[in-house]
Parts: sequence; C-alpha cells; structure tokens
Amino acid sequence: MPSAPRAALVVLAGGDGRRVGQDTNKVLLPLAGRRVFTWSIRWARELPHVTHTVLVIRERDREVVERTLDRELEGPEVTVVVGGDSRHGSEWAALQALAGPIERGEVDVVVIHDAARPLASTRLFEDVVAAASLHGGALPVLAPAGLITLAPHGEAGPDDVSAVTEGAVVAVQTPQAFAAAPLLAAYRAADRDGFVGTDTASCIERYADLPIACVPSDARNLKITFPEDLFLAERLLAKAGYDLSDRRAPSAHHSPLDWLRHARHPRQDRQDRQDRQDRQDRHDRPATGPMEEGA
Repeated sequence: MPSAPRAALVVLAGGDGRRVGQDTNKVLLPLAGRRVFTWSIRWARELPHVTHTVLVIRERDREVVERTLDRELEGPEVTVVVGGDSRHGSEWAALQALAGPIERGEVDVVVIHDAARPLASTRLFEDVVAAASLHGGALPVLAPAGLITLAPHGEAGPDDVSAVTEGAVVAVQTPQAFAAAPLLAAYRAADRDGFVGTDTASCIERYADLPIACVPSDARNLKITFPEDLFLAERLLAKAGYDLSDRRAPSAHHSPLDWLRHARHPRQDRQDRQDRQDRQDRHDRPATGPMEEGA
C-alpha cells in the first residue's frame, strides 16, 4: 500500500471582525472554550502526515496569536508569518516559508484553509489531501447558495471524487489542496508577472497544468461571518461531542445537512418546552364528562 502523501497545512488568519460586530479579528474570538483559529488547526493536525503548519496573521495580532498557540495547541511547532495585502499575498507569504521543505521533497501536498472555518473535519482534510495527491488539486464543494462556475477539465476521475465538468455550478470552500511543487512554481510565476489571484485555484488555473477535482464537503463546514455563525458553530460542535476527528465514512442514513436541521435558536427551544408543557397539562387535566366503561 502506498504511503500517505506528506502535507503542509497553511491557515489564513488575517481577517477582521467587522461583520461579526467585533473590533478584533474574528478568528481570535472565543468558540467553545478556545479561539476560533485553533479549532481550524486542530482537526487538520489529527492527520499524522501533516508535517508542517504555517499560520498567516496580521502583525497587530502576533502577541495574542503566539500566546494562544502556546496555551491551546500541542504538537509540532507552528510557523507564524505575516500576510500580504490580499489573500493571494498571504498565500505567497506562506509558500515562501514552505519553499525549503517543498524543494527538498519533504512536502507532497499543500493544504490551504481559512481560519474562519473552524468545523472542517479531519475527514475532509484527509479527502482533499488524497484527491490532490491523485489528481493535482482538490476543492471541497457544496451545491446550493453562493454559487460560482468552475472551469472544465477532462482529466479528473469519476470514482470517489467528482470531476469538474463544463457548466458545473458549486459553492467552493476550504480546505483546498494542491501538489506542492507545481503550486510553488505557479506562485513564483505569478509574483514575477504581478498577478494577483482571487483564490488558490485561480493562480493554479493560470500558471499550472493541473486537473482540479471536486470533493464533497460537509454542511458543518460553515464560515464565521456574522454573530449567529458563532452560535451555530458552537451548537454543531456540541452535537459532534466537540470531536470532528472521526475519519470514518458517514452513515448512509444521515446527510451532513442533519447537523444544520438540528441546530436551533434558543427561542425555538423555549417554544418547544412550552408546547410540551402545554400538552402535558392537557393530558393531566381531569376529565369533565363520565368515563366510558372499561376505560
């Protein structure tokens, strides 16, 4: 059996908190007893073949990030780098930090993930790494809202990873994974040309001849954007027993959407309790008419 591909994890944590109603970076907000960004790192590093981790931050967040890493993460050291003015610039900063290991052949696949997606499971990371190792690139996708159209590519296989076909419309998430050496070469070419991509895949599409496969994502893999997202993320974590490290195949009887169907607002819970109490009161109320014989 071939060995698992060696992966480097890049986590982008340079956002802000305006849309969640906070002055601080949203990935530094608390979520179920730890900060958002360390959940994002934790599940990926459950994979034993994640050999390097690079965290891309804003310089102003360095002190709190480094304290948090010391307190909340165990295991191999996390390399902290300051990002650029764009997502592309932040990815390029991370790849420069990984250039040595990639050139020495120590890294097969680079996985790039948004720190604001703290519920990407270990299984999802495993799936995109395996697909990128096989095909060259891999994106996790869901199909309803927030849709974009992917460019066609005829080389990806039809087995457990869906090929990207012309006209396919999907919502693309992270983690996204790519063969390490072509990814580094593509970003070096982009740097020479002054090209700034909207995401990793756009740079790969322009500068590398890699097929990109689609991996089914998980509806739990939400992005922290608004205040209610933190509430929902905590409910989903609780529903999972605060453990998203299970790499087994999901039950055939449950869709990932079940997690969202069971994540409810406290007002709904209070209403449900009141409805149950009303039903119990009606059941306990003594009958006013004569009882039927044999009742």
